[in-house]
Amino acid sequence: MPRGDVETFHDDGQWKNRREGTERAFSTHKDRNEAVAIGREEARTRGIDHIIRDLDGTIGERSSYGPDPRDGQVPRDIRG
Repeated sequence: MPRGDVETFHDDGQWKNRREGTERAFSTHKDRNEAVAIGREEARTRGIDHIIRDLDGTIGERSSYGPDPRDGQVPRDIRG
């Protein structure tokens, strides 16, 4: 996972969110859907990817909220 992406995963009976490159979760939840919603919002806010892992640790879903690498453009500030 690229540096800084958000990962939602199951660990020790809880659903957690962490940023890539860190060991510590920034949020912990009993409910998967709640963890996914918090992880998604963090990824949207930061313009990065959100990776959701299944119980077995495999990637079940991945969403990108940053610039589309296929268009070859970097986001820029457009002023009128």
